[in-house]
Amino acid sequence: MENNIIITGAAQRLGLHCALTLQHAGYQVIATYRSEKPGLAQLRAAGVQCVQLDVTEQAALAAFISRMQQQLGSLRALIHNASDWKADLTGAQSPDGLKQDAAIYDAMQAVHAKAPYLLNRAFTPLLQAQNGASDIIHLTDFVASVGSSKHMAYAASKAALENLTYSFARALAPKVKVNAIAPALLMFNQHDDEPYRQKALRKSLLQCEPGAEEMSNAVQYLLNSRYITGKVIALDGGRQLNLP
Repeated sequence: MENNIIITGAAQRLGLHCALTLQHAGYQVIATYRSEKPGLAQLRAAGVQCVQLDVTEQAALAAFISRMQQQLGSLRALIHNASDWKADLTGAQSPDGLKQDAAIYDAMQAVHAKAPYLLNRAFTPLLQAQNGASDIIHLTDFVASVGSSKHMAYAASKAALENLTYSFARALAPKVKVNAIAPALLMFNQHDDEPYRQKALRKSLLQCEPGAEEMSNAVQYLLNSRYITGKVIALDGGRQLNLP
C-alpha cells in the first residue's frame, strides 16, 4: 500500500488533529501513542491504525520498527510529534539532585532526539521505496532557537532535533525531504486560566491562538512541496521579533 504516514505521539491535541486531517486527506496513517487517551476513539473510527509505543523504551521501539518493516512496503512520511516536557530541577547541587537532573536531561534527549534518530535511520529504506517523494518532519519548538531559563534540558533536546533535520536532509537527498516545524503557542490547555492566556498571547506579534489546524496546514504544505528540504518552518506569530 502506498501513502502510509507514521505519526508518533498522536493521541491528543496537535498530533491527533494532524493524524485525522491526513487520514481524511487520503493517506493511511499509523499513529503511535504512549497511553490511552479519549482521542484514540476518533482515530480508530477514522480508520487510523493505532499502535501503543513508548519511544523511549528500546525493546518496544525495536519491536515497532520490525512490525512496520514487515507490514509496509513503503512510507510516504514519518512525522515526529511524540514529546515530553519536564522542567529543570531546582537545587540540583546535591548528589541526589545531580542524579535527578541527569535523568531529566536524558529523558528529554531520549524522546526528542534519540528516538527520531533511530526511527529515521531504520525507516530510510521504506521512505526510499516510496513511489515519488517522501518526507521526514520533525516537530521542534520555538525555544530550540532562543533557549529557556527554566526548561534548558527540553530546549536543548529540541535544538538537537533541529540539527538532525539538517543532517538527515543532507544524507537522504534527493529522494527524501527532511524538514522541521517549530511552533510557539498554537493552542491552550483547558486548565489554562485567563491571566496566563493573556500573558501568553502578548508574547507574539499576532497575539492569537491559531489552533491545531495551523500545524496540520504546515505539515501538508511540506508534503506537497517538491523543493523544500533542510528547513525549519517557524509557527510563532512573529514571536522572535517580540523578544525584549
